[in-house]
Amino acid sequence: MDAAALFRTAIAARQRQDVEAAVDAIDRAAQLAQDNPQIAAVRAQLHYESWRAAYDLFAHAVWLNDDDLQLVRNMALALSSEGDADAAQKLLEQHLAARPDWLDGHNILSRIRLTGGQGAGHDKSYAEAVQICPENLQLRLAWFQNAAIRKDWAKVADILSAAERAFPGQRALASARFYLASESGDDATVDTRLAEVADIIDPGLDLCRVRLHLRRGDFAQAEACASRHIGTPAANMFWPYLSLIWRLTGNRSVTWLDGAPPLKSVCDLDFSPDELGVLAKTLRRLHILHAPYPEQSVRGGTQTDRPLFFNPEPAIQSARSKIMTAVHNYIAALPASDPTHPLLAPRRDDILFESSWSVRLKDQGYHASHTHVMGWISSAFYVALPEQPGPEPSGWLALGTPPPELGLGLEPYATVEPRPGRLVLFPSTMWHGTYPFDAGERLTIAFDIALPRQGCH
Repeated sequence: MDAAALFRTAIAARQRQDVEAAVDAIDRAAQLAQDNPQIAAVRAQLHYESWRAAYDLFAHAVWLNDDDLQLVRNMALALSSEGDADAAQKLLEQHLAARPDWLDGHNILSRIRLTGGQGAGHDKSYAEAVQICPENLQLRLAWFQNAAIRKDWAKVADILSAAERAFPGQRALASARFYLASESGDDATVDTRLAEVADIIDPGLDLCRVRLHLRRGDFAQAEACASRHIGTPAANMFWPYLSLIWRLTGNRSVTWLDGAPPLKSVCDLDFSPDELGVLAKTLRRLHILHAPYPEQSVRGGTQTDRPLFFNPEPAIQSARSKIMTAVHNYIAALPASDPTHPLLAPRRDDILFESSWSVRLKDQGYHASHTHVMGWISSAFYVALPEQPGPEPSGWLALGTPPPELGLGLEPYATVEPRPGRLVLFPSTMWHGTYPFDAGERLTIAFDIALPRQGCH
């Protein structure tokens, strides 16, 4: 088989998530075509995704691909994953010095600093770039978003004020002004800011509008705003909010959407204590970060940084196999297909992971209530738990609880007691979070099943 055929074999194997077969094929392709830029780039990425050493491969790929910034980004991530976050930062800083308008570079540098435990100065590259490129509005908006994800409202306000001085009257800043006023609770200006964006229809802006209307108890406005995105690619952003609206207004559509009882599954998988012990030790070695990702739900813990189920460790692959069997059983037991329903509409014969990871929570750790926009089915699998978590429901999973900042007062649909070896599956559009626990370690695996194709079965 020639290099081109092996490359196609690798791509096909990656698409069906047989990563070991993909790595084998791309390695053989690289032996036959060492200086092929495309093969080198894909080889580096496959080694990185499968938890192999990948920095040297990315360096070779970057040399062949004329400093492709996407490859530089991934090379920095590989360096960080291999335990050299300082070198990763220096690499990104070097390229940002030459390309201060590289937005993704700033974002990745900030994330590496934050997850490495560097709170102060994590976003200083944005500030430096703004001094070099004061005319670049997109750079300022990216910095705004970086601060907004962390809900650092004082910094968000400073960034926006400086942008408004540099770009007076810029229409693009109106949405940012409304977002800040709404999400930070600035009741004095939010109505003015809302009026300024009345003619802008945008999914992100509408999500902000829905949240504002919910906080104010204006459920009709919230429903009208959310409903216009159903049937569009942004629908999964809005189904969770329609669930809340329908519960609050007594609309029976919520039973259709979330199920009664909820469309969840709780099953205890066939793991021996020894198997769970080996799995726990394996996962702990992968938790090399010092702080959670700012955009994720983890509070008081860490999350792994690559697709967990692409890791070839036997304990992880055994868990993947058992979990996938349970996923197929859950899907087989779902109600009949419904072309208008986010869980029941997709085909059920093309089951792949959208993402997979492990979370390690420590004392008082928890997950903030959230949903998974990119997923179809979401999960929690319990590997190790605190010996004395505290009184019930400390550490339990809560399904259907809205984010507390909305002030809605809704109780969860259900709470699930964690047990080692227990797997919980539920729709990705369903709100979920956990209660804090007193002390100890809570080690889990989580994943999203990818949204399959729509259509007839």
